Amino acid sequence: MEHLKRKSKKAHHPSPESDRGFTLIELLIAMAVGLVLLGAMYGVFTMHNKTFGTQEQIAEMQQNARAAMDMMTREIRMAGYNPAGIAFDGITYSASQLQVKADLDGNGTIAGQENIIYKYDSANYQVTRNIGSGDQPLIENVQTFTFDYLDSAGNSTTTTANIRQIRITITARTSEPDPDYAPNSGYRTYTLTSVITPRNLGL
Repeated sequence: MEHLKRKSKKAHHPSPESDRGFTLIELLIAMAVGLVLLGAMYGVFTMHNKTFGTQEQIAEMQQNARAAMDMMTREIRMAGYNPAGIAFDGITYSASQLQVKADLDGNGTIAGQENIIYKYDSANYQVTRNIGSGDQPLIENVQTFTFDYLDSAGNSTTTTANIRQIRITITARTSEPDPDYAPNSGYRTYTLTSVITPRNLGL
């Protein structure tokens, strides 16, 4: 019995080989594999982060262009509103600015937000709005802003009395260039065009 106990104890004793750790070569291989996996994960993260940033800029560009167009559409549609019957032009022809007038409160005078001037500031890539307190940015990051005066037949006109519609085109651009996008110096663009018919012109 004593012999069996000694033999049993010896059988459960760990061998010197089982206490051995990783060799230097094994550690180097493990580190190399880990670095490769880490590099791959970083590349995927960077790509997704860049894509997200680009899409965010595009969404912001489109939202700003639509908001500016909606605001101008509402204000231009009221051009010529004149319940007091005073003498003024709802829209005055000008190649450099778009001026909109309306007697919104019906008091027989045109002041403040009843006299709006839109202009394109090409130096700062923005459309400005002036209601008597100086030019204020309406929308920034605008590559082009054009407006055409149309008569009742839809033809271009330079005569104030014949203006019945305004065709506006806004080309917005992203706030930052994308180095992977070659056209337009890396700036992505979004163009909106709207033909607006003021309800009170020609009445």
